[in-house]
Amino acid sequence: MFIKPKYLLLSSMALLGGSATASAQHSFLASEDVAVFYPKGYDTSQHSPSPIFLRELAPIGDVPTDWKIRPRFSVDNGRSIAVINTESDVDLYGTGEVTGDLRRNGTKIQLWNFDNPSYQLDNGSHLYQSHPWVIGVRPDGSAFGIIADNTWKSGIDLTDNVRFESDGPAFRVIVIEKETPQALLATLANLTGHMEMPPLWALGYQQCRWSYNPDTRVKEIADSLRHYQIPSDVIWLDIDYMDKFKIFTFNKEEFPDPKVLNDYLHSKNFKTVYMIDPGVKVEEGYFVDDQGSEADYWVKDENGEVYEGKVWPGACHFPDFTRPEVRSWWSSLYPDFMAQGIDGVWNDMNEPAVFDVGTMPITNQHQGGDGLTPSSHLRYHNVYGYNMVKASREGILRANPNKRPFLLTRANFLGGHRYAATWTGDNASTREHMELSIPMTITLGLSGQPFNGPDIGGFAGDATPELLANWTAIGVYFPFVRNHSIKGSVDQEPWVFGDEVLDICRTAINRRYKLLPYIYTLFHEASVNGMPVMRPLFFADVKDLSLRNEQKAFLLGNDLMVVPRWAEKTAMPKGDWKPLALEDKDDGYQAQLFQRPGSIIPLANLYQNTEEYNTDSLTLLVNLDTDNEASGIIYEDACDGFGYKKGEYAEYAAKAKLDGKQLTVSLSRVGGEMGTNPKRLRIGFVTDGKITYSPWVDSSTVTMKI
Repeated sequence: MFIKPKYLLLSSMALLGGSATASAQHSFLASEDVAVFYPKGYDTSQHSPSPIFLRELAPIGDVPTDWKIRPRFSVDNGRSIAVINTESDVDLYGTGEVTGDLRRNGTKIQLWNFDNPSYQLDNGSHLYQSHPWVIGVRPDGSAFGIIADNTWKSGIDLTDNVRFESDGPAFRVIVIEKETPQALLATLANLTGHMEMPPLWALGYQQCRWSYNPDTRVKEIADSLRHYQIPSDVIWLDIDYMDKFKIFTFNKEEFPDPKVLNDYLHSKNFKTVYMIDPGVKVEEGYFVDDQGSEADYWVKDENGEVYEGKVWPGACHFPDFTRPEVRSWWSSLYPDFMAQGIDGVWNDMNEPAVFDVGTMPITNQHQGGDGLTPSSHLRYHNVYGYNMVKASREGILRANPNKRPFLLTRANFLGGHRYAATWTGDNASTREHMELSIPMTITLGLSGQPFNGPDIGGFAGDATPELLANWTAIGVYFPFVRNHSIKGSVDQEPWVFGDEVLDICRTAINRRYKLLPYIYTLFHEASVNGMPVMRPLFFADVKDLSLRNEQKAFLLGNDLMVVPRWAEKTAMPKGDWKPLALEDKDDGYQAQLFQRPGSIIPLANLYQNTEEYNTDSLTLLVNLDTDNEASGIIYEDACDGFGYKKGEYAEYAAKAKLDGKQLTVSLSRVGGEMGTNPKRLRIGFVTDGKITYSPWVDSSTVTMKI
């Protein structure tokens, strides 16, 4: 227990009742920039261990008297409340997976994970994940972050100050103070954990539909992607691959030999990701249900009876993932499943969704374990998906201990980025949702989830040629890039709308693959310091207030600004951001790209998949600053496995200098122990409207006259 003896009384004090208001009963510094505030009546057993933090927060001293951001705790009509006063000129961000504007001032959301098709319920104010986290950015660029360490059903109200309300017992609040929002996110990652490096293939273009079936249709999609020369890496299998929607099984008629199918896809350099839901069909003789029933692993109702809820297979049991023995059992189901040649896993419906009623009753019971006390679904609902993916990731590692797991989840909680990537759920094929996908993706990144993105083209409804062209042209810059659509809608693969849309989509996806050295370096940065891959434009200059509301243009890393072609009058950061014309001919749909002054961006040659990809030849795009210099970092490793944790990687510093009319660019190794091949380099010198290329040279230094 982290609490010093004099603080132990907090865990045994009675909870506040009736209506009352109080300042923090106790507070301490966990580090010089992290303060922890406890309300009167705080009961450790109702909140600990926290799913958010890597380790418990230990006191190092008292909170200074001049610490500005302090919560006021109260209870009103049985709801636990924490209010944090903020200045009126503070811009608020974060709050996780939400609809609406990037700047969150004036909004209200519910923290209650819910299956919300097309974001229609409550105007999307609560979706599939919960992140009790708010960022405040002051006019001078300094920033603070607020965490409500609470899994119970809650809400965030930003209409006047910052207000957290919960249906559960009194909760603690953690406040982080930093000099910039970037430093704030680095501290958040230090507290909540850093995402692991994904396999490179997970950063490629991915094709999905509910559903590609039978297996011949899956092969047809793979063959078409290769035929049309659309760079791509992953094909997804939705629920119809299963036998009557029973998880960890295969439909013997439509998928008679999944190993043969996966071998075929691997021969075409595709990876496969298969869906696994939490609902286990109630059926005697079905091995998953038999094992779970024999061991008594299911969630119970308020009377202690096994709960049954209807999902795709019909009546289902639900594993109680709060129990460590259940998570261990769940992970044991993966090795035989993955042995069929499956590369990644998709956990869906894990809010958990239950047909007709939305989710299971809040009075259902979870037994807990590993320090978690038995409690109701009201407490554990928001972390049901979190605990599921925690177990699923362990199962994937059991199956393939020498490969990096790839796991996508619909439901999650703050801190769950440690286990899974995410997508923004069941959006719609509309212009509104295309535009909304930008602030949603940025906001998830600002809420500690770097690896995320929407269904490109939209999931529900019918995509149009214009929509697919425009959405693909911006979607290729999101961290997660997947085209996905619902059963019964029109097909929306890149080739179905004719040659013009095919060419537009191919050009956009080609850009993604050329940028992979840069994007992979950004994922490494995220794994080290928690920085989002896709960033708000105000990160270019945190003191420029004109950038604070921009939510159409965005940054990919520090050095590349992306402006959708359909966006009008977007804000622009100060400085000589040069436009990048990556193709000779403009199709009128590709996003406009701008390179930061003083930066070097690496481009790879074009490959059709990440199995063929390599960085032996690199184009170094250079935009000089006012001192006629530029620099950049390139990170490389084996693209899979865990050797990078033992130093088996290579990090390069690229530096450029203009002397008179001679531009010299050098590439030098600055980190890592991985053996690499010599580089073949060329310069791409960026001027307004065009890129001038030097000849290729087999050298770590290249020069050109400009």
